Amino acid sequence: MKRIPLAFQIIIAIVLGLVVGIKIQVLPDFVDQIANAFLSLLQLTAVPYIALSIIIGVSQLNEKEAKWAIKPVLFSVLLIASIAMLFIFSAPLAFPNWQNAEFYSANTISIPAQQSLLSLFIVKNPFTAFADGNIPGVVFFSFILGVGLISVPNSVSLMTNLAQIQASIAYINKLVMTWSPVGIFCIAIRAVISIEASTIDGLIVYLLTSLLLVIILSWVVLPVVISMLTPFSYQQIIKATRSSMVAAFATGSFLLVIPNLVEKSKELFQDKQLGNRKVDKIPEIIIPITFSFPVSGKLLALLFPVFAAWFSGANVDINAYLNLIVQGLPQLFSSTTVAMPKLLELFNVSSSMFELFLVAENLINSKLVSMLSVMTAFCLVLLISSIAVKKVRLNTSRLIRAGILLPALSISLFLVLRFSLSTIDHQYQGYDRFIDRALVFKQVEHRVLAEPDFNLYVDDEVPVLTRINERGFIRVGYFRDDLPYAFHNKSGDLVGFDIAIMHHIASDLGVEIEFVRIFRDDAKALLDSGYLDITTGIPVIPDNMENYALSIPYSEQTISFIVKDERRREFTQWSTILNREDLIIGVPETFFYKDAITQYFTKGKAWEISTPRLFFKEKYQHIDGMLFGAPSASGWNLLYPEYTVVVPKPRIAPLSLSFALNSHDQQFELYMRNWILMKQKNYTIEKLFDYWIAGQPPRNKL
Repeated sequence: MKRIPLAFQIIIAIVLGLVVGIKIQVLPDFVDQIANAFLSLLQLTAVPYIALSIIIGVSQLNEKEAKWAIKPVLFSVLLIASIAMLFIFSAPLAFPNWQNAEFYSANTISIPAQQSLLSLFIVKNPFTAFADGNIPGVVFFSFILGVGLISVPNSVSLMTNLAQIQASIAYINKLVMTWSPVGIFCIAIRAVISIEASTIDGLIVYLLTSLLLVIILSWVVLPVVISMLTPFSYQQIIKATRSSMVAAFATGSFLLVIPNLVEKSKELFQDKQLGNRKVDKIPEIIIPITFSFPVSGKLLALLFPVFAAWFSGANVDINAYLNLIVQGLPQLFSSTTVAMPKLLELFNVSSSMFELFLVAENLINSKLVSMLSVMTAFCLVLLISSIAVKKVRLNTSRLIRAGILLPALSISLFLVLRFSLSTIDHQYQGYDRFIDRALVFKQVEHRVLAEPDFNLYVDDEVPVLTRINERGFIRVGYFRDDLPYAFHNKSGDLVGFDIAIMHHIASDLGVEIEFVRIFRDDAKALLDSGYLDITTGIPVIPDNMENYALSIPYSEQTISFIVKDERRREFTQWSTILNREDLIIGVPETFFYKDAITQYFTKGKAWEISTPRLFFKEKYQHIDGMLFGAPSASGWNLLYPEYTVVVPKPRIAPLSLSFALNSHDQQFELYMRNWILMKQKNYTIEKLFDYWIAGQPPRNKL
């Protein structure tokens, strides 16, 4: 029986994984572990294969050829890459105007480290670069090692050995790929559980945009530009490459068509009577090297972080594009699977989008990358060869016309696609995803009171734990508008991160819960009187430390601002914020640290507001931004997607969150201290955080 081709096995695995993921809804740990193991195995061979490819490719040149090749190769690479990136960065014109926002994640508060291009490539210890997966450093070291081997006599045996090692690594990768249906099956399950239904719309947008972009570059822009610069016509270029492009698309492999591409280029040289030893050697070296260099279809990967930022509701400006070129482009010396998490990090996009990238990559994007790689490599060879034999021609008027018509045509097509995609009935679902959640973990019997009973007598001489056991329930005060720590879900049930923690406390005490909605101004008196045993979390700042007995911290919040999308750039630097006299900053009362506000906000104004909800009201639109903890700000952002969360540079130390306790009972304070430590050690609090704050699916019951 004929074996099903691997490409079809992967497609079947994706479909089955999506179906299973929809059915089970909760991710089993072993599925997550298999998915992670498969990704690790894919990355295992990437760095050594890249290093060996570059070393072998460069060392094949002799000294004379190496010196001659530098200028034409650099010119050709820069030209082709610049054209490709120009159209890639124009492709977001196809993205429709949808409202989006994302849950809090580590990337919400991360500030990518700024590195110079030199420090990315030049490392003190190349072995550290290999160990850390520093791809630019590995590439630079491999390149100079290859250059060094050019002048080494009798290096043929060494090259033979290196080629054998490279072949063995390729064989290992092939073995890993035979198990790819299993790995992709698990990844698809994880993807469909972690990716909401609304994300499918985004996947369609990305795939159609990528498809249109690759067609424009492969079949129009690149062959037209090369035909105007070299002796080769558009028809000759397309005729020589079309079979290879189709084969690369069908198999999803650029490697498989490299031999055919080399022969086609030599045939074209002979037809134009350009063939000689030096010219014939160019495709043998250039085409294989482009497999590892970010000048081929790999550049298509630059579109995904831009898409992910758009789909997550992030505001992307010109500085983000420049950062992607300077710091992101060198990452593409690696495989896109290895590079993508770092590219997403540059845009502060949630790492959960990586799952969507893997699905897109295995559905069609790897095929598009392969097809674009064929045309890019072929155009490079033709341009470098034409420079070598001094056959480059320059028709200024034709180039100007092409420089106007080609971008105009592409922009028109992207806008047509945008209009077409806008007809998709896409509904923003961030609000529903946030509000439509229930207590999926431990839950005890409980009731919720809309307000406290100030007349209820409580004997505050009785220890808190004794009082709780005698009455059979723990009385918890929760604050209004305390997203995502305490809020009412779509069904009207009281839920949230802190509420879930209180259910765990009550479960361990063997009692029920009485939740009481309170105002922050009443919390101290209700705790001191003994009416309340504990409240939900508040920031650990001196103002709160004076008024309350606090538990040890159970979580933390990085200080951020929530602002209108279009004003994001105004809040990226603390120095700018603090020196502007025209800014009015709203600070929720729990975060209003009087001494710090007085000390730092000496020019603008900082207003204390009773509830963050006021900031979004029309009456308070004179407030330019609201200073808030990033997890809380992200929760409000999901309700108001036209806003965005910004963590200014330099990032300051996060604020701890603690529970306010009855101030007359050290025994209860000691109990809560040990309880929090225990739940941090066994990852209970971490898992609750992932579900309620980060919006991740529950991995298992707690």
